[in-house]
Amino acid sequence: MNDSTSKGGLWRALRTPTAKYSLGAVLIVGFVGGIVFWGGFNTAMEATNTEKFCISCHEMHDNVYQEYKTTIHYANRSGVRATCPDCHVPKEWVHKVVRKIQASNELYHKALGTIDTPEKFEAKRLELAGNVWRAMKKTDSRECRNCHDFESMDYTKQGRRAMRAHEEGLAGGMTCIDCHKGIAHQLPDMHDVDPSAVVGETQ
Repeated sequence: MNDSTSKGGLWRALRTPTAKYSLGAVLIVGFVGGIVFWGGFNTAMEATNTEKFCISCHEMHDNVYQEYKTTIHYANRSGVRATCPDCHVPKEWVHKVVRKIQASNELYHKALGTIDTPEKFEAKRLELAGNVWRAMKKTDSRECRNCHDFESMDYTKQGRRAMRAHEEGLAGGMTCIDCHKGIAHQLPDMHDVDPSAVVGETQ
């Protein structure tokens, strides 16, 4: 290819009506394709971000969901319900995508049948709970704080024990999951947790 073709010739070729229409068509197809892809991706992500989807497998429906139904996050005097994704899926888009990628491991274990019986689930309960606790600790209980905020708490409307615990927690830089491990699901059988450190729903 000579200089005239590589410089001026190429530019002239791109300026022809046919090339203009081709470039325009590529841009339009790319733009529309991007919208379709983004819409489909976002729709799929939101469809997997519902309580109905979370409990569609029997492992969740028959175990942790049944426990959750007995807690204050499921039914309470205010009528505000925190569903599975409220507690386990970040609201911010980037963090949500990361969580969805991590969830692919759960699909792998679903296929393996890792916790497909109550006995298998109980055997893995401590490990599964520990994974969630570590994640919540790492993010400063980010999902809890979507609804619960230290700065918005009126300590005068809390019981003395709860008031003291929240004031000490705030002063000590603690996070929600440090005390509220048993708030939505049954605690695993373990000997290294002080029961007095696990604040229940009625505190």
